[in-house]
Amino acid sequence: MLTHFIGGEPVAAGKAFPVHDPVTGAVVRQVHEADPEVVDRAVRAAREAARDWAALPVGERAGWMRRLAEGIEARFDDLVAAEIADTGKSFDQTRTLDIPRGIANFRAFAEIAAQRPDDAFHLSGTLSYTVRRPLGVVGVIVPWNLPFLLMTWKLAPALVSGNTVVVKPSEQTPGSAAVFAEICADAGLPPGVVNIIFGHGPVGQLLVEHPDVNGVTFTGSTRTGTAIMITAADRVKPISFELGGKNAGLIFEDCDLDRAVEGAVKSVFTNGGQVCLCTERLYVQRSIFEEFCARLAVRAQEVDLQPMISAEHREKVLSYYALARSEGAKVLAGGGVPLFGDHRDSGYFVEPTVVTGLSEWSRFNREEIFGPVCHVAPFDSEAEAIDLANGSDYGLAATLWTTSLDRAHRVAQRLEAGLVWVNTWYLRDLRTPFGGVKLSGIGREGGTRSLDFYSEPTTITIKLEQSDA
Repeated sequence: MLTHFIGGEPVAAGKAFPVHDPVTGAVVRQVHEADPEVVDRAVRAAREAARDWAALPVGERAGWMRRLAEGIEARFDDLVAAEIADTGKSFDQTRTLDIPRGIANFRAFAEIAAQRPDDAFHLSGTLSYTVRRPLGVVGVIVPWNLPFLLMTWKLAPALVSGNTVVVKPSEQTPGSAAVFAEICADAGLPPGVVNIIFGHGPVGQLLVEHPDVNGVTFTGSTRTGTAIMITAADRVKPISFELGGKNAGLIFEDCDLDRAVEGAVKSVFTNGGQVCLCTERLYVQRSIFEEFCARLAVRAQEVDLQPMISAEHREKVLSYYALARSEGAKVLAGGGVPLFGDHRDSGYFVEPTVVTGLSEWSRFNREEIFGPVCHVAPFDSEAEAIDLANGSDYGLAATLWTTSLDRAHRVAQRLEAGLVWVNTWYLRDLRTPFGGVKLSGIGREGGTRSLDFYSEPTTITIKLEQSDA
């Protein structure tokens, strides 16, 4: 039974709810559901710890970040096991991406914060300089698709900036957060600096609306982000949102076709398409359209299968497969449920799917699906490709495949997306800004942009007296 972590101690309170293994559908753990009293207790613990934590020199807080990174390394295998049990991810992905990125997040932000200079300006006998103050208590709401990676991506800059936090992981993936609570306790992190509460959507709502929560960071669906935004507006709380996407990939005829096909396979099907940065719309120059489609359809049938996170989400993805057919799509690969003949038939799998032939205004091409599926359409000119890519309410990420350096720069700068990859995908430097435009989010995280969100500047101006000497 997983318990909340409040004020440095486990707290067993609230009714139990089950967490299911997406691979088999079996129950893997029971978790306590936070009630209003638990949420308030967690926020009060964070508030009580906030002043002393903020008063620490940034170098000391950076030292704590390094200790937490060392704690993650010591519990590496436990975190891998917890993440796999909740998400059904592959062993290789969890060991080489999810948990290592958690370590990297704490170490990277320790260095970024410790080396960040302050601003100072001299003008007409005055000195103006800025100091940055933490927001206070930050509510951190984490999604289920990359639970440990995204939790640490938010915690590291929030903590090193001097905030205390209350974390609510997804109800579907609480395991790695529970292990991280033990890491915090074992490291001797001051009580109340990190608090973790478990539960469903209403628990997150209680956290967002709590009057002593000073800021909210959230990764998840646009619909949930909109609800959080409405609640936060009541007290004008700072918010940072990374929301949904309907990401486009542009494949030009001068590309390295082998690399482009494999890049598309990765960007469409990684983690079962359950990554906000995955590509759901592919646009291919007409001269190579047929060959690209044929090769992608073959590769779609060869990728390792990743379960959907839940039975509910599987049904959502399958409903879009049915929608594609009803809207007149041609299914090039997949479109159904795989059969294994073993325990996986009770899990939440769908077939990796490639379709074509739909209008840009079809629901299938307008709405985020969040599964292992893409629509492929042809284009004739560079201008048309840009218009097609930008013709979405979302704007998180885009990919561009070309061997022309001029085209790469020209097109990338015209795409309405927060991130554009050229001849690659999912390659990240933690110092660069991360976030989306339009319905894909508000604000930027990464490097000093994260520190900007989790702290606020105060400008101090001093009149310098002229000396008579």
